[in-house]
Amino acid sequence: MRLAVAGCCHGELDKIYETLALAERRGPGRIDILLCCGDFQAVRNEADLRCMAVPPKYRHMQTFYRYYSGEKKAPVLTIFIGGNHEASNHLQELPYGGWVAPNIYYLGLAGVVKYRGVRIGGISGIFKSHDYRKGHFECPPYNAATIRSIYHVRNIEVYKLKQLKQPMDIFLSHDWPRSIYHYGNKKQLLKTKSFFRQEVENNTLGSPAASELLEHLKPTYWFSAHLHVKFAALMQHQTMDKGQSTKATKFLALDKCLPHRDFLQVIEVEHDPSAPDSLEYDAEWLTVLRATDDLINVTERLWNMPENNGLHTRWDYSATKEAINEVLERLNHDLKVPNNFSITAACYDPSKPQTQMQLVHRINPQTTEFCAQLGITDINVRLQKAKEDQHLCGDYEGLDDVEGNDSGEDPSEYNTDTSALSSINPDEIMLDEEEEYDDSIVSAHSDVNTPSVEPSSDQASDFSASFSDIRILPSSMTVSSDDTSGSPVCKEGNSGDPVEVGDGKDLTTVPLKRLSDEHEPEQRKKIKRRNQAIYAAVDDNDTA
Repeated sequence: MRLAVAGCCHGELDKIYETLALAERRGPGRIDILLCCGDFQAVRNEADLRCMAVPPKYRHMQTFYRYYSGEKKAPVLTIFIGGNHEASNHLQELPYGGWVAPNIYYLGLAGVVKYRGVRIGGISGIFKSHDYRKGHFECPPYNAATIRSIYHVRNIEVYKLKQLKQPMDIFLSHDWPRSIYHYGNKKQLLKTKSFFRQEVENNTLGSPAASELLEHLKPTYWFSAHLHVKFAALMQHQTMDKGQSTKATKFLALDKCLPHRDFLQVIEVEHDPSAPDSLEYDAEWLTVLRATDDLINVTERLWNMPENNGLHTRWDYSATKEAINEVLERLNHDLKVPNNFSITAACYDPSKPQTQMQLVHRINPQTTEFCAQLGITDINVRLQKAKEDQHLCGDYEGLDDVEGNDSGEDPSEYNTDTSALSSINPDEIMLDEEEEYDDSIVSAHSDVNTPSVEPSSDQASDFSASFSDIRILPSSMTVSSDDTSGSPVCKEGNSGDPVEVGDGKDLTTVPLKRLSDEHEPEQRKKIKRRNQAIYAAVDDNDTA
Protein backbone atom coordinates (compact mmCIF):
# COMPACT_ATOMS: atom_id res chain seq x y z
CA MET A 1 0.00 0.00 0.00
CA ARG A 2 1.36 3.40 -1.00
CA LEU A 3 0.91 5.92 1.76
CA ALA A 4 1.65 9.65 1.66
CA VAL A 5 2.45 11.73 4.74
CA ALA A 6 2.26 15.52 4.93
CA GLY A 7 3.69 17.84 7.57
CA CYS A 8 1.95 21.08 8.55
CA CYS A 9 -0.80 21.56 5.95
CA HIS A 10 -1.78 25.15 6.80
CA GLY A 11 -4.95 24.81 4.74
CA GLU A 12 -3.13 24.23 1.46
CA LEU A 13 -5.23 21.24 0.40
CA ASP A 14 -5.26 22.09 -3.30
CA LYS A 15 -1.48 22.21 -3.47
CA ILE A 16 -1.05 19.01 -1.48
CA TYR A 17 -3.47 17.08 -3.70
CA GLU A 18 -1.84 18.52 -6.83
CA THR A 19 1.51 17.30 -5.57
CA LEU A 20 0.06 13.85 -4.89
CA ALA A 21 -1.33 13.70 -8.42
CA LEU A 22 2.09 14.57 -9.79
CA ALA A 23 3.68 11.86 -7.66
CA GLU A 24 1.17 9.34 -9.00
CA ARG A 25 1.88 10.28 -12.61
CA ARG A 26 5.60 9.89 -12.09
CA GLY A 27 5.46 6.96 -9.68
CA PRO A 28 4.82 3.24 -9.79
CA GLY A 29 1.15 3.47 -8.85
CA ARG A 30 -1.69 5.29 -7.15
CA ILE A 31 -1.44 6.61 -3.62
CA ASP A 32 -3.97 4.89 -1.37
CA ILE A 33 -4.15 7.20 1.64
CA LEU A 34 -2.85 10.57 2.86
CA LEU A 35 -1.94 11.23 6.50
CA CYS A 36 -1.61 14.83 7.72
CA CYS A 37 0.29 15.65 10.91
CA GLY A 38 -1.58 18.72 12.08
CA ASP A 39 -2.25 22.40 11.41
CA PHE A 40 -4.79 21.12 8.92
CA GLN A 41 -7.05 24.18 9.24
CA ALA A 42 -10.52 22.85 8.41
CA VAL A 43 -11.92 26.38 8.08
CA ARG A 44 -15.52 26.50 6.84
CA ASN A 45 -16.33 30.20 7.22
CA GLU A 46 -15.32 33.49 8.80
CA ALA A 47 -16.40 32.39 12.28
CA ASP A 48 -14.01 29.43 12.09
CA LEU A 49 -11.20 31.80 11.16
CA ARG A 50 -11.74 33.73 14.38
CA CYS A 51 -11.18 30.50 16.32
CA MET A 52 -7.64 30.01 15.03
CA ALA A 53 -4.94 31.09 17.47
CA VAL A 54 -3.29 33.63 15.18
CA PRO A 55 -3.57 37.43 14.91
CA PRO A 56 -6.23 38.66 12.49
CA LYS A 57 -3.77 39.62 9.74
CA TYR A 58 -2.75 35.95 9.41
CA ARG A 59 -6.28 34.61 9.06
CA HIS A 60 -6.89 33.46 5.50
CA MET A 61 -9.66 31.24 4.20
CA GLN A 62 -7.45 28.94 2.09
CA THR A 63 -9.15 26.09 0.21
CA PHE A 64 -10.74 23.66 2.68
CA TYR A 65 -14.20 25.25 2.42
CA ARG A 66 -14.46 24.02 -1.18
CA TYR A 67 -14.17 20.43 0.04
CA TYR A 68 -16.60 21.09 2.86
CA SER A 69 -19.24 22.54 0.53
CA GLY A 70 -18.93 19.71 -1.98
CA GLU A 71 -17.50 21.92 -4.72
CA LYS A 72 -14.48 19.62 -4.63
CA LYS A 73 -13.84 16.15 -3.24
CA ALA A 74 -10.60 14.84 -1.80
CA PRO A 75 -9.11 12.52 -4.46
CA VAL A 76 -7.64 10.22 -1.84
CA LEU A 77 -8.77 9.16 1.64
CA THR A 78 -7.27 11.76 3.98
CA ILE A 79 -6.77 11.26 7.72
CA PHE A 80 -5.46 14.06 9.94
CA ILE A 81 -4.83 15.10 13.52
CA GLY A 82 -5.09 18.57 15.00
CA GLY A 83 -2.15 20.87 15.63
CA ASN A 84 -1.93 24.27 17.29
CA HIS A 85 -3.29 26.38 14.41
CA GLU A 86 -6.74 24.97 13.78
CA ALA A 87 -10.37 25.98 13.43
CA SER A 88 -10.80 24.72 16.97
CA ASN A 89 -14.57 25.20 17.11
CA HIS A 90 -14.98 22.90 14.09
CA LEU A 91 -12.72 20.15 15.43
CA GLN A 92 -14.32 20.41 18.87
CA GLU A 93 -17.57 19.15 17.34
CA LEU A 94 -15.81 15.80 16.75
CA PRO A 95 -13.93 14.88 19.96
CA TYR A 96 -14.00 11.19 19.01
CA GLY A 97 -13.24 11.85 15.36
CA GLY A 98 -15.38 12.06 12.25
CA TRP A 99 -15.66 13.39 8.72
CA VAL A 100 -14.95 17.09 8.28
CA ALA A 101 -15.68 16.73 4.57
CA PRO A 102 -16.32 13.80 2.24
CA ASN A 103 -13.24 11.54 2.24
CA ILE A 104 -11.45 13.67 4.88
CA TYR A 105 -11.42 12.14 8.37
CA TYR A 106 -10.32 13.72 11.65
CA LEU A 107 -8.95 11.31 14.27
CA GLY A 108 -10.33 13.37 17.16
CA LEU A 109 -8.58 14.39 20.38
CA ALA A 110 -7.03 10.92 20.15
CA GLY A 111 -8.08 8.03 18.02
CA VAL A 112 -7.27 4.73 16.33
CA VAL A 113 -8.67 3.44 13.03
CA LYS A 114 -7.80 0.77 10.50
CA TYR A 115 -7.41 0.93 6.75
CA ARG A 116 -6.68 -2.21 4.73
CA GLY A 117 -5.56 -3.87 7.93
CA VAL A 118 -3.09 -1.09 8.79
CA ARG A 119 -3.66 0.27 12.30
CA ILE A 120 -3.34 4.06 12.45
CA GLY A 121 -3.44 6.04 15.70
CA GLY A 122 -2.87 9.64 16.61
CA ILE A 123 -3.15 12.38 19.21
CA SER A 124 -4.04 16.00 18.44
CA GLY A 125 -2.57 19.21 19.82
CA ILE A 126 0.70 20.12 21.50
CA PHE A 127 1.96 19.58 25.02
CA LYS A 128 1.90 22.28 27.71
CA SER A 129 2.39 21.13 31.28
CA HIS A 130 0.11 23.69 32.94
CA ASP A 131 -2.93 22.43 31.00
CA TYR A 132 -2.01 18.75 30.83
CA ARG A 133 -3.97 17.68 33.93
CA LYS A 134 -7.06 19.80 33.22
CA GLY A 135 -10.32 18.59 31.75
CA HIS A 136 -11.74 19.67 28.40
CA PHE A 137 -13.42 22.78 29.77
CA GLU A 138 -13.10 25.08 26.73
CA CYS A 139 -15.99 25.80 24.39
CA PRO A 140 -16.80 28.55 21.91
CA PRO A 141 -16.89 31.44 22.07
CA TYR A 142 -13.27 31.29 23.23
CA ASN A 143 -11.42 34.02 25.09
CA ALA A 144 -7.76 34.98 24.74
CA ALA A 145 -6.69 32.11 27.01
CA THR A 146 -8.99 29.28 25.92
CA ILE A 147 -8.34 29.86 22.23
CA ARG A 148 -4.87 28.48 23.02
CA SER A 149 -5.55 25.98 25.77
CA ILE A 150 -8.17 24.24 23.59
CA TYR A 151 -5.40 22.59 21.57
CA HIS A 152 -3.20 21.56 24.50
CA VAL A 153 -2.89 17.80 25.04
CA ARG A 154 -4.62 16.41 28.16
CA ASN A 155 -3.62 13.46 30.30
CA ILE A 156 -6.94 11.68 29.69
CA GLU A 157 -6.07 11.12 26.01
CA VAL A 158 -2.60 9.84 26.83
CA TYR A 159 -4.09 7.58 29.49
CA LYS A 160 -6.59 6.09 27.05
CA LEU A 161 -3.89 5.39 24.47
CA LYS A 162 -1.74 3.72 27.12
CA GLN A 163 -4.48 1.16 27.69
CA LEU A 164 -3.87 -0.28 24.23
CA LYS A 165 -2.06 -3.62 24.05
CA GLN A 166 -2.35 -4.65 20.40
CA PRO A 167 0.46 -3.65 17.98
CA MET A 168 0.33 -0.20 16.39
CA ASP A 169 1.49 0.23 12.80
CA ILE A 170 1.44 4.02 12.43
CA PHE A 171 1.09 6.83 14.94
CA LEU A 172 0.71 10.58 14.34
CA SER A 173 1.51 13.49 16.63
CA HIS A 174 1.90 17.18 15.87
CA ASP A 175 4.85 17.92 18.14
CA TRP A 176 7.82 15.55 18.32
CA PRO A 177 8.32 12.99 21.09
CA ARG A 178 10.92 14.36 23.46
CA SER A 179 14.43 12.88 23.00
CA ILE A 180 13.72 11.47 19.53
CA TYR A 181 16.49 13.70 18.17
CA HIS A 182 19.04 11.50 19.95
CA TYR A 183 18.16 8.62 17.61
CA GLY A 184 18.82 10.40 14.32
CA ASN A 185 21.40 12.64 12.75
CA LYS A 186 21.42 15.22 15.53
CA LYS A 187 24.45 16.96 14.10
CA GLN A 188 22.69 17.61 10.81
CA LEU A 189 19.52 18.74 12.61
CA LEU A 190 21.45 21.33 14.60
CA LYS A 191 23.28 22.41 11.49
CA THR A 192 19.96 23.07 9.79
CA LYS A 193 18.18 24.45 12.87
CA SER A 194 20.90 25.81 15.11
CA PHE A 195 18.37 27.50 17.40
CA PHE A 196 17.30 24.04 18.63
CA ARG A 197 20.67 23.51 20.29
CA GLN A 198 19.81 24.70 23.79
CA GLU A 199 16.61 22.64 23.97
CA VAL A 200 18.34 19.55 22.57
CA GLU A 201 21.22 19.83 25.02
CA ASN A 202 18.78 20.35 27.91
CA ASN A 203 16.52 17.60 26.56
CA THR A 204 13.48 19.92 26.66
CA LEU A 205 12.65 19.91 22.94
CA GLY A 206 9.48 17.98 22.20
CA SER A 207 6.59 16.49 24.11
CA PRO A 208 7.18 14.25 27.17
CA ALA A 209 3.63 12.91 26.74
CA ALA A 210 4.40 11.83 23.17
CA SER A 211 7.65 10.28 24.37
CA GLU A 212 5.68 8.30 26.94
CA LEU A 213 3.35 7.04 24.22
CA LEU A 214 6.25 6.16 21.95
CA GLU A 215 7.74 4.00 24.68
CA HIS A 216 4.40 2.30 25.35
CA LEU A 217 2.98 1.83 21.84
CA LYS A 218 6.23 1.11 19.97
CA PRO A 219 4.64 1.70 16.56
CA THR A 220 6.38 0.70 13.35
CA TYR A 221 6.15 4.31 12.09
CA TRP A 222 5.74 7.59 13.93
CA PHE A 223 5.09 10.78 11.93
CA SER A 224 5.21 14.37 13.23
CA ALA A 225 5.39 17.97 12.02
CA HIS A 226 5.35 21.24 14.03
CA LEU A 227 9.06 22.18 13.96
CA HIS A 228 9.13 22.77 10.19
CA VAL A 229 12.10 20.60 9.33
CA LYS A 230 12.51 17.16 7.83
CA PHE A 231 14.16 14.77 10.27
CA ALA A 232 14.33 10.97 10.41
CA ALA A 233 15.34 8.73 13.29
CA LEU A 234 15.36 5.05 14.12
CA MET A 235 14.57 4.11 17.71
CA GLN A 236 15.31 0.58 18.92
CA HIS A 237 13.05 -0.25 21.85
CA GLN A 238 14.27 -2.17 24.86
CA THR A 239 12.59 -5.50 25.56
CA MET A 240 11.40 -6.43 29.03
CA ASP A 241 11.58 -10.18 28.43
CA LYS A 242 14.45 -12.00 26.76
CA GLY A 243 12.01 -14.04 24.70
CA GLN A 244 10.47 -10.96 23.06
CA SER A 245 11.65 -9.79 19.67
CA THR A 246 13.20 -6.34 19.49
CA LYS A 247 10.90 -3.63 18.12
CA ALA A 248 11.98 -0.49 16.31
CA THR A 249 10.15 2.70 15.39
CA LYS A 250 10.92 4.63 12.22
CA PHE A 251 10.35 8.31 13.02
CA LEU A 252 9.89 10.99 10.39
CA ALA A 253 9.09 14.67 10.85
CA LEU A 254 8.18 16.82 7.85
CA ASP A 255 8.18 20.51 6.96
CA LYS A 256 5.26 22.81 6.15
CA CYS A 257 3.59 23.10 2.75
CA LEU A 258 5.70 25.61 0.88
CA PRO A 259 7.76 25.52 -2.31
CA HIS A 260 11.28 24.15 -1.84
CA ARG A 261 10.32 22.48 1.44
CA ASP A 262 10.18 18.81 2.45
CA PHE A 263 6.48 18.72 3.31
CA LEU A 264 5.50 15.42 1.69
CA GLN A 265 6.79 11.84 1.80
CA VAL A 266 5.53 8.71 0.06
CA ILE A 267 6.28 5.31 1.57
CA GLU A 268 5.10 1.76 1.02
CA VAL A 269 3.70 -0.19 3.96
CA GLU A 270 2.58 -3.76 4.24
CA HIS A 271 -1.18 -4.27 4.39
CA ASP A 272 -3.71 -7.07 4.54
CA PRO A 273 -4.90 -7.79 0.97
CA SER A 274 -8.04 -9.43 2.35
CA ALA A 275 -8.99 -6.40 4.50
CA PRO A 276 -11.83 -4.12 3.35
CA ASP A 277 -10.97 -1.14 1.16
CA SER A 278 -12.71 1.21 3.57
CA LEU A 279 -11.98 3.03 6.81
CA GLU A 280 -12.81 0.97 9.90
CA TYR A 281 -13.09 1.61 13.61
CA ASP A 282 -10.61 -0.18 15.85
CA ALA A 283 -12.41 -2.55 18.23
CA GLU A 284 -9.83 -2.30 21.02
CA TRP A 285 -9.92 1.51 20.92
CA LEU A 286 -13.72 1.60 21.05
CA THR A 287 -13.61 -0.71 24.05
CA VAL A 288 -11.19 1.61 25.85
CA LEU A 289 -13.45 4.58 25.10
CA ARG A 290 -16.37 2.76 26.73
CA ALA A 291 -14.30 1.73 29.75
CA THR A 292 -12.93 5.23 30.40
CA ASP A 293 -16.17 7.13 29.82
CA ASP A 294 -16.60 7.80 33.55
CA LEU A 295 -13.22 9.56 33.61
CA ILE A 296 -14.41 12.44 31.42
CA ASN A 297 -13.78 15.81 33.03
CA VAL A 298 -15.13 19.10 31.66
CA THR A 299 -13.76 21.33 34.41
CA GLU A 300 -10.57 23.33 34.71
CA ARG A 301 -9.69 21.43 37.86
CA LEU A 302 -6.31 19.67 37.83
CA TRP A 303 -6.55 15.92 38.30
CA ASN A 304 -4.52 12.76 37.91
CA MET A 305 -5.40 9.56 36.11
CA PRO A 306 -6.05 6.41 38.18
CA GLU A 307 -2.96 4.37 38.99
CA ASN A 308 -2.00 1.43 41.14
CA ASN A 309 -1.09 3.44 44.22
CA GLY A 310 -3.73 2.28 46.67
CA LEU A 311 -5.94 5.31 46.09
CA HIS A 312 -8.08 3.93 43.29
CA THR A 313 -10.33 0.91 43.08
CA ARG A 314 -9.61 0.58 39.35
CA TRP A 315 -6.57 1.62 37.34
CA ASP A 316 -6.49 -0.88 34.49
CA TYR A 317 -8.90 0.06 31.69
CA SER A 318 -7.39 -2.12 29.00
CA ALA A 319 -9.75 -4.08 26.77
CA THR A 320 -10.68 -7.63 27.69
CA LYS A 321 -12.00 -10.16 25.18
CA GLU A 322 -15.42 -10.00 26.79
CA ALA A 323 -15.53 -6.22 26.60
CA ILE A 324 -14.41 -6.24 22.96
CA ASN A 325 -17.15 -8.74 22.12
CA GLU A 326 -19.71 -6.54 23.84
CA VAL A 327 -18.62 -3.59 21.68
CA LEU A 328 -18.78 -5.71 18.53
CA GLU A 329 -22.31 -6.76 19.42
CA ARG A 330 -23.35 -3.13 19.91
CA LEU A 331 -22.06 -2.41 16.40
CA ASN A 332 -23.58 -5.59 14.92
CA HIS A 333 -20.03 -6.72 14.15
CA ASP A 334 -19.77 -3.95 11.54
CA LEU A 335 -16.72 -1.78 12.17
CA LYS A 336 -16.95 0.22 8.95
CA VAL A 337 -16.90 3.96 9.62
CA PRO A 338 -20.23 5.24 8.22
CA ASN A 339 -20.12 7.90 5.52
CA ASN A 340 -22.37 10.16 7.55
CA PHE A 341 -20.81 13.56 6.92
CA SER A 342 -23.23 16.44 7.10
CA ILE A 343 -22.82 20.19 6.85
CA THR A 344 -23.26 21.74 10.29
CA ALA A 345 -22.27 25.35 9.58
CA ALA A 346 -22.70 27.81 6.76
CA CYS A 347 -19.99 27.59 4.14
CA TYR A 348 -17.87 30.53 3.09
CA ASP A 349 -19.15 32.38 0.03
CA PRO A 350 -16.50 34.63 -1.55
CA SER A 351 -19.24 36.77 -3.10
CA LYS A 352 -21.00 37.30 0.24
CA PRO A 353 -18.44 37.72 3.04
CA GLN A 354 -19.89 37.64 6.55
CA THR A 355 -17.35 39.14 8.93
CA GLN A 356 -19.79 39.23 11.85
CA MET A 357 -20.91 35.59 11.66
CA GLN A 358 -22.00 34.38 15.07
CA LEU A 359 -20.03 31.69 16.88
CA VAL A 360 -22.10 28.74 18.06
CA HIS A 361 -21.15 25.77 20.22
CA ARG A 362 -22.56 22.99 18.05
CA ILE A 363 -23.48 19.39 18.68
CA ASN A 364 -22.41 17.40 15.62
CA PRO A 365 -24.80 14.63 14.51
CA GLN A 366 -21.83 12.36 13.77
CA THR A 367 -20.76 12.57 17.40
CA THR A 368 -24.32 12.09 18.60
CA GLU A 369 -24.68 8.93 16.50
CA PHE A 370 -21.28 7.59 17.56
CA CYS A 371 -21.90 8.15 21.28
CA ALA A 372 -25.37 6.62 21.13
CA GLN A 373 -24.11 3.55 19.31
CA LEU A 374 -21.22 3.05 21.71
CA GLY A 375 -23.05 4.16 24.85
CA ILE A 376 -20.62 6.92 25.83
CA THR A 377 -20.82 10.60 26.72
CA ASP A 378 -20.76 13.40 24.16
CA ILE A 379 -18.28 15.81 25.74
CA ASN A 380 -20.00 18.79 24.10
CA VAL A 381 -23.39 17.89 25.55
CA ARG A 382 -21.86 17.76 29.02
CA LEU A 383 -20.05 21.03 28.35
CA GLN A 384 -23.25 22.77 27.32
CA LYS A 385 -24.98 21.57 30.46
CA ALA A 386 -22.05 22.75 32.58
CA LYS A 387 -22.12 26.08 30.77
CA GLU A 388 -25.79 26.52 31.58
CA ASP A 389 -25.34 25.48 35.20
CA GLN A 390 -22.02 26.99 36.14
CA HIS A 391 -21.01 29.29 33.26
CA LEU A 392 -17.67 27.52 32.87
CA CYS A 393 -16.86 28.88 29.41
CA GLY A 394 -15.35 32.32 29.03
CA ASP A 395 -16.71 35.15 26.93
CA TYR A 396 -15.43 35.74 23.45
CA GLU A 397 -13.30 38.77 24.26
CA GLY A 398 -9.99 40.13 23.15
CA LEU A 399 -9.54 37.61 20.36
CA ASP A 400 -8.36 40.19 17.87
CA ASP A 401 -5.57 41.07 20.26
CA VAL A 402 -4.09 37.58 20.25
CA GLU A 403 -0.34 37.89 20.15
CA GLY A 404 2.42 35.39 19.66
CA ASN A 405 2.80 34.38 23.27
CA ASP A 406 0.65 32.75 25.91
CA SER A 407 -0.18 35.96 27.71
CA GLY A 408 -3.46 34.50 28.88
CA GLU A 409 -1.85 31.55 30.61
CA ASP A 410 0.10 31.15 33.78
CA PRO A 411 3.72 30.10 33.46
CA SER A 412 4.38 26.40 33.72
CA GLU A 413 5.28 25.21 37.17
CA TYR A 414 7.67 22.73 35.57
CA ASN A 415 10.41 24.54 33.74
CA THR A 416 11.40 21.40 31.83
CA ASP A 417 7.90 20.33 30.83
CA THR A 418 7.56 22.29 27.66
CA SER A 419 7.41 21.33 24.05
CA ALA A 420 8.30 24.85 23.10
CA LEU A 421 11.48 26.60 22.09
CA SER A 422 12.84 29.30 24.33
CA SER A 423 14.89 30.69 21.47
CA ILE A 424 13.36 32.41 18.46
CA ASN A 425 13.00 30.33 15.34
CA PRO A 426 14.33 32.48 12.46
CA ASP A 427 12.35 30.33 10.03
CA GLU A 428 9.11 31.69 11.45
CA ILE A 429 7.24 34.98 11.39
CA MET A 430 7.11 37.05 14.55
CA LEU A 431 3.46 37.85 15.16
CA ASP A 432 4.15 41.00 17.13
CA GLU A 433 6.25 42.63 14.45
CA GLU A 434 5.04 45.86 12.90
CA GLU A 435 5.90 44.73 9.41
CA GLU A 436 4.33 41.58 8.09
CA TYR A 437 7.13 39.78 6.33
CA ASP A 438 10.23 41.96 6.03
CA ASP A 439 11.70 40.46 9.17
CA SER A 440 10.91 36.89 8.24
CA ILE A 441 14.21 35.08 8.01
CA VAL A 442 14.38 31.74 6.31
CA SER A 443 17.05 29.35 5.29
CA ALA A 444 17.73 29.64 1.61
CA HIS A 445 18.93 26.07 1.44
CA SER A 446 18.38 22.75 3.13
CA ASP A 447 20.41 19.59 2.96
CA VAL A 448 17.68 17.15 2.04
CA ASN A 449 19.77 14.23 0.87
CA THR A 450 21.98 13.75 3.88
CA PRO A 451 20.87 10.54 5.62
CA SER A 452 18.90 11.41 8.73
CA VAL A 453 20.13 8.38 10.67
CA GLU A 454 23.80 7.95 11.30
CA PRO A 455 24.41 4.47 9.85
CA SER A 456 25.55 2.17 12.62
CA SER A 457 24.17 -0.94 10.96
CA ASP A 458 22.72 -2.18 7.71
CA GLN A 459 19.24 -1.68 9.10
CA ALA A 460 19.85 1.96 9.87
CA SER A 461 21.35 2.48 6.45
CA ASP A 462 18.38 0.90 4.71
CA PHE A 463 15.96 2.94 6.81
CA SER A 464 17.68 6.18 5.92
CA ALA A 465 17.20 5.45 2.24
CA SER A 466 13.53 4.74 2.79
CA PHE A 467 12.90 8.40 3.62
CA SER A 468 14.67 9.87 0.61
CA ASP A 469 13.69 13.19 -0.92
CA ILE A 470 10.58 13.32 -3.15
CA ARG A 471 9.96 17.02 -3.29
CA ILE A 472 8.02 17.38 -6.50
CA LEU A 473 5.66 20.29 -6.96
CA PRO A 474 2.90 21.13 -9.41
CA SER A 475 3.20 24.16 -11.61
CA SER A 476 0.94 26.12 -9.26
CA MET A 477 3.65 25.97 -6.59
CA THR A 478 6.56 27.06 -8.75
CA VAL A 479 8.39 30.08 -7.39
CA SER A 480 8.48 33.35 -9.26
CA SER A 481 11.47 35.64 -9.49
CA ASP A 482 10.00 37.68 -6.64
CA ASP A 483 10.14 34.64 -4.37
CA THR A 484 13.75 33.87 -5.18
CA SER A 485 15.04 37.41 -5.00
CA GLY A 486 18.21 37.37 -2.98
CA SER A 487 18.24 33.58 -2.81
CA PRO A 488 20.63 31.24 -4.58
CA VAL A 489 19.34 29.52 -7.68
CA CYS A 490 18.29 25.93 -7.09
CA LYS A 491 20.43 23.27 -8.66
CA GLU A 492 19.17 20.32 -10.62
CA GLY A 493 19.99 16.81 -9.59
CA ASN A 494 21.90 14.41 -11.77
CA SER A 495 19.81 13.43 -14.74
CA GLY A 496 20.15 9.76 -14.04
CA ASP A 497 19.23 9.86 -10.37
CA PRO A 498 15.82 8.35 -9.65
CA VAL A 499 13.90 9.44 -6.59
CA GLU A 500 13.23 6.75 -4.00
CA VAL A 501 10.28 6.29 -1.68
CA GLY A 502 9.09 3.80 0.89
CA ASP A 503 11.30 0.74 0.85
CA GLY A 504 13.73 2.30 -1.55
CA LYS A 505 11.76 1.74 -4.75
CA ASP A 506 12.06 4.33 -7.48
CA LEU A 507 9.28 6.88 -7.56
CA THR A 508 10.02 7.39 -11.22
CA THR A 509 12.59 6.60 -13.80
CA VAL A 510 12.14 10.10 -15.19
CA PRO A 511 14.71 12.53 -13.77
CA LEU A 512 13.19 14.99 -11.35
CA LYS A 513 14.37 18.47 -10.57
CA ARG A 514 16.01 18.99 -7.21
CA LEU A 515 14.25 21.82 -5.49
CA SER A 516 17.04 22.98 -3.23
CA ASP A 517 20.78 23.08 -2.98
CA GLU A 518 22.45 20.16 -1.27
CA HIS A 519 24.80 22.28 0.78
CA GLU A 520 24.28 24.21 4.00
CA PRO A 521 24.43 27.97 3.39
CA GLU A 522 27.09 29.98 5.13
CA GLN A 523 24.48 32.52 6.16
CA ARG A 524 20.74 32.91 6.25
CA LYS A 525 19.21 35.52 3.98
CA LYS A 526 16.09 37.58 4.36
CA ILE A 527 13.40 37.08 1.76
CA LYS A 528 9.84 38.27 1.38
CA ARG A 529 7.14 35.67 1.10
CA ARG A 530 4.32 36.23 -1.34
CA ASN A 531 2.07 33.60 0.17
CA GLN A 532 0.71 35.43 3.19
CA ALA A 533 -1.59 32.52 3.97
CA ILE A 534 1.34 30.54 5.29
CA TYR A 535 2.22 32.01 8.64
CA ALA A 536 3.97 30.78 11.69
CA ALA A 537 3.47 31.96 15.22
CA VAL A 538 5.58 31.91 18.32
CA ASP A 539 2.37 31.50 20.26
CA ASP A 540 2.97 28.95 22.97
CA ASN A 541 6.64 29.59 22.18
CA ASP A 542 6.17 27.00 19.47
CA THR A 543 7.46 26.98 15.93
CA ALA A 544 4.39 26.08 13.94
